[in-house]
Amino acid sequence: MAIKFQYNKTSLQQQQKALKMRQRALPTIKSKESALRVEVKRVKREVEALEDRLKESMAGYDSLVALWSEFDPSLVKVTDVKMQVRKIAGTPVPELDEVEFDVRPFSLMNSPSWYMDGTRLIRDMATIGIRAEVGRMELEILDHARRKTTQKVNLFEKVQIPGYQDAIRKIKRYLEDEESLSKASQKIMRENLERKAREEEQEA
Repeated sequence: MAIKFQYNKTSLQQQQKALKMRQRALPTIKSKESALRVEVKRVKREVEALEDRLKESMAGYDSLVALWSEFDPSLVKVTDVKMQVRKIAGTPVPELDEVEFDVRPFSLMNSPSWYMDGTRLIRDMATIGIRAEVGRMELEILDHARRKTTQKVNLFEKVQIPGYQDAIRKIKRYLEDEESLSKASQKIMRENLERKAREEEQEA
């Protein structure tokens, strides 16, 4: 990205102001990037742990497949998933608050004794699955925010700050050269006027 500027004092002030603003903002953006990087790793570990727990629960479910054929899956259903939003390094992310279930009444006398454990297992598995899904959403949002912040750090560090510094150098050099030329031309003019004045005195 080329920095647009003009060779005058107003443009010099504008470039200096823009440079100072970016130099002040850079440490904040870097600390945000660092915080997001840490959070991405943490959430990734959490999601992986939840997925492992879900796999273990599913494995336990598979070992009781003969019993599960007797179970009525319509007994348990998710009625509501309550979410809230929290901010991590200024980035709003979803957070699971509560999963509400509707467990249809069943006869403890006429149903197998393990039905109660079965409804609890299904609720646990569903909660873990939903928690993992919300974690994946959070991970995606945080990773996207981290990538954007990294791009901004690179833009400031590698493009804009050096670009403004270069523009300031060029304007200063031009203004210094212009001032030197102006002083030199004034000196020549003064010398010419003095010489002319001397010549006129001699003639008089």
